[in-house]
Amino acid sequence: RASVSGLVAQSAPGAAAMSSFAGRELLNPANVMEASYDAGTTLQQDNGLNFLGKEVDTGTTIMAVQYDGGVIVGADSRVSTGVYISNRASDKITAVDDRIYCCRSGSAADTQAVSDYVRYFLDQHRMEYGQPPKVATAANLFQMLCYQNKNMLTAGIIVAGWDKEKGGQVFALPIGGALMEREYATGGSGSTYIYGFCDAFFKPGMTKQQCEDFVTKGLCHAMARDGSSGGIIRMAIIDESGVERKFIAGDKLPYGPL
Repeated sequence: RASVSGLVAQSAPGAAAMSSFAGRELLNPANVMEASYDAGTTLQQDNGLNFLGKEVDTGTTIMAVQYDGGVIVGADSRVSTGVYISNRASDKITAVDDRIYCCRSGSAADTQAVSDYVRYFLDQHRMEYGQPPKVATAANLFQMLCYQNKNMLTAGIIVAGWDKEKGGQVFALPIGGALMEREYATGGSGSTYIYGFCDAFFKPGMTKQQCEDFVTKGLCHAMARDGSSGGIIRMAIIDESGVERKFIAGDKLPYGPL
């Protein structure tokens, strides 16, 4: 046994099968990033890539707030796989109907699958009834899917939008499938850092501009404190006239890391 640059070289039977890329990938996907130094030698990693074989935690920050006439939703753009940032500019705000959007946190695969199902169901609903679906209808579809599959999903979702019956509405669906209508909602790992900020600065009856500033500043503070949140800010302003998408670059944020 010889130690070379922190790696322990070790001879083992059947090492030739593991020396190839396909062998490493098929037999142990966690070793796919390790190089093949010798056909008769396997490398046992002491540190560095150990996180690849472990369960990973996901993180994000999402927000939504209603005002008289509509809603504003916002999210950061960082997608993390444990300590690795797999996407720094993702779009976590997903349309499920013309004026109904969802903010996704948790497992990207789970939330994308659930939102695809809801979009399909709402398309069927629109064709059957000949009119746009209500925001509450979309929220209840999300709740049905998340609750009935709560043991298999990691999905924290905020549903927000506008309809002609009740105007702007915000529904929070934390992991587990509960459904709560709120004046504003936060979610994701970064939301725990801004509970105090939201309690201090949210006030019922805020104007559209005040709500936009509230979402922007809240996301900035969460991104500055939470290592799993970051990148840029994406927002959507939803009202009777339609949807306006906004983008704030990482170097234009009103508040940055200390």
